Amino acid sequence: MGRRPTRAGQPRLSTPPHPQREIRRARAEMEFENQSLLVPLFGQFDANLVQVENRLSVFISARGGKLLIEGPEDSVARARDVLQSMYDRLAMGQDLDEGAIEAIIAMTNEPTFDGMISGKDDAPPIMIRTRRKTIVPRSAVQAQYMRSLSRDDIVFALGPAGTGKTYLAVAQAVSQLISGSVQRLILSRPAVEAGEKIGFLPGDLKEKVDPFLRPLYDALYDCMPPEQVERHIESGVIEIAPIAFMRGRTLADAFVILDEAQNTTREQMKMFLTRFGQNSRMVIAGDPRQVDIPGGDRMSGLIDAVDKLEGVEGFGTIRFTRADVVRHPIVGRIVDAYEGTGE
Repeated sequence: MGRRPTRAGQPRLSTPPHPQREIRRARAEMEFENQSLLVPLFGQFDANLVQVENRLSVFISARGGKLLIEGPEDSVARARDVLQSMYDRLAMGQDLDEGAIEAIIAMTNEPTFDGMISGKDDAPPIMIRTRRKTIVPRSAVQAQYMRSLSRDDIVFALGPAGTGKTYLAVAQAVSQLISGSVQRLILSRPAVEAGEKIGFLPGDLKEKVDPFLRPLYDALYDCMPPEQVERHIESGVIEIAPIAFMRGRTLADAFVILDEAQNTTREQMKMFLTRFGQNSRMVIAGDPRQVDIPGGDRMSGLIDAVDKLEGVEGFGTIRFTRADVVRHPIVGRIVDAYEGTGE
């Protein structure tokens, strides 16, 4: 394969040894059974291999279906795990992009990485199956979240944008609807006005609040064929509505998701939680650092509920950080920059 440039077009630089200790170097060979997966595994112009090389300070050469990895011993071991996980992901029909590779690299630092996706050592793989795709965790905290989604009655998912809080909840809801373990999906979020009064927006009430609910529609369309989503919405199997529409109801046999929950008041949160009915699941997702409740002096219902209910039987609480952002890598850097300024 020869010497490849980095993504910035500069030649790879070898990592100088630490002046205080000798770094043990190693070589490892890998061979993959399904030759048809090698092109997406390597990436266009070997971009995926270059990404692994640059992130782990190793050198990777390819000859046919074999890879040779050279570098510091620990880095070579991590690179083997990363490449195997990349191959396993492709073998399961998953996409492999820059963000997915970054997530896999980050997960190799976690003690639970082995078997998390591929189900090694007789452990069942962690995944969510929907009509359109099979979803696997892209961070260790996502793996904890996916376990909680399948186990706990009510789950609080806290953390910044881009960590998969809402997307994975919608995927789990769709999976349970397909399996018949719930009969309907109810997706909600507070219609908090952001700079404009919704009363002055054009259209009827549905047209006024739909923009606030668009992220929920987007997640649904990614997990189900669009025509099926529309059919379920028309029949009432899927309901997408502002939180105010939940008052006075009992939500039984349903998977219920409240998104942007940091913008609920304590009264709204109590009302929503007490809608919980028989044979239901509930996910409450939000970022406690992004509260936009009008007035500025009202406590977030999400923060209050977690304070009161964390540790209570039947509740799960998952906390994501900026390290778990799985959108484009630049999103993680944006979150990092804003959190670093304390804003």
